[in-house]
Amino acid sequence: MLNKIWFGFFATALIAILLQVLTGHTQVLSESVSAIFSSSKLAAEIALGLIGVLSLWMGLMRVGEKAGVVAVFSKMFEPLLSKLMPEVPRGHPAFGSVTMNLTANMLGLDNAATPLGLKAMQDLQTLNPNKTVATNAQILFLVLNTSSITLVPVTVFLYRAQQGAVAPADIFLPILLATTASTLAGLTIVALVQRLSLINAVVLGYAGVILSSIIGLVFYLSTLTVSAIGEVSTGLGNGILLLLIFSFVLVAGMRKVAVYDEFIEGAKEGFSQSIKLIPYLLAMLLAIALLRASGALDYLLQLIAGLVAFAGGDVRFVDAMPTAIMKPFSGSGARAMMLETMQHYGVDSFAGRLAAILQGSTETTFYVLAVYFGAVGIRNGRHALACGLFADLAGIIAAIVVCYHFYG
Repeated sequence: MLNKIWFGFFATALIAILLQVLTGHTQVLSESVSAIFSSSKLAAEIALGLIGVLSLWMGLMRVGEKAGVVAVFSKMFEPLLSKLMPEVPRGHPAFGSVTMNLTANMLGLDNAATPLGLKAMQDLQTLNPNKTVATNAQILFLVLNTSSITLVPVTVFLYRAQQGAVAPADIFLPILLATTASTLAGLTIVALVQRLSLINAVVLGYAGVILSSIIGLVFYLSTLTVSAIGEVSTGLGNGILLLLIFSFVLVAGMRKVAVYDEFIEGAKEGFSQSIKLIPYLLAMLLAIALLRASGALDYLLQLIAGLVAFAGGDVRFVDAMPTAIMKPFSGSGARAMMLETMQHYGVDSFAGRLAAILQGSTETTFYVLAVYFGAVGIRNGRHALACGLFADLAGIIAAIVVCYHFYG
């Protein structure tokens, strides 16, 4: 599948470049060449940037496992995850690392979420009989990552505040609704493909507790100002991180674990994983860079606008679609598209609000797939990409529907 996708990206980029040249836009040639070399530089920069944080968390996770703290987190959600990942045996370390990664994602702790996710993928890989083909559990985990609920998208609020929004946090509920729809769609499609049963007491019980907690948090945060929301989110995130770090080290020390030696061994694994990521990142970033530089994404946007207009639909949402189209490929690219939309149409315009909702409710699917599968050497992702993109599409549709409902 990845071979076909990668080839398709290049073929699409070539067609778009030829169309640009034939219409007199020959500057696309130099832009495409620049994109090729800049993507190689970016791949190395990202991988090298991960060395420190990945080594840090791999070292801490090793200490936490020896201390038994990770096992405590594992037991919290093991009943649920064992239903969703039946091939993972009870008591396996993967449950702990998966739980911690999903928690970090929900809290918006990006610096911790990616290393914890790579550790979870590594733990799941130990159960993989075919090391180059993704297992059902790895696919489910990846899709949950590409669609995971972010409870407080503080960065989106800050961008809106910088652009002069009257109420920067007024899109909080629309984002939460859209990202929840994305997560539910991703979980449902994977369950259908893998023939998992979601209608049972355990899954429904956990779903009830999680959803009621989210609703309670929504009501609480709705009473706060945007600055207070930022303070609560930052304080909660930093507090949880510090609690994890100190609990790992102090509990391990009390249990006579050689904390320094274990941390070093774990950090070594993180270092080697960071270097292994470069080829996978380079391949994906190269294809994405060519798509952007060739103008292929612009042609897609024009096609969407034309089809909507032909059908007699409201085309206002199309102005925000550059963010939606770019997000599965590049987080920084989508952020740039969002800011451009805000500046052009106004931060509190329909398009400006929708772009912010799209930025906060979807994920960089191709990047996540390249990083997570690349870290463990998986070349055949099976239905992972299709399910991840389905979750993205559900999030985009939900964002558009919610935006029309809230802002007309």
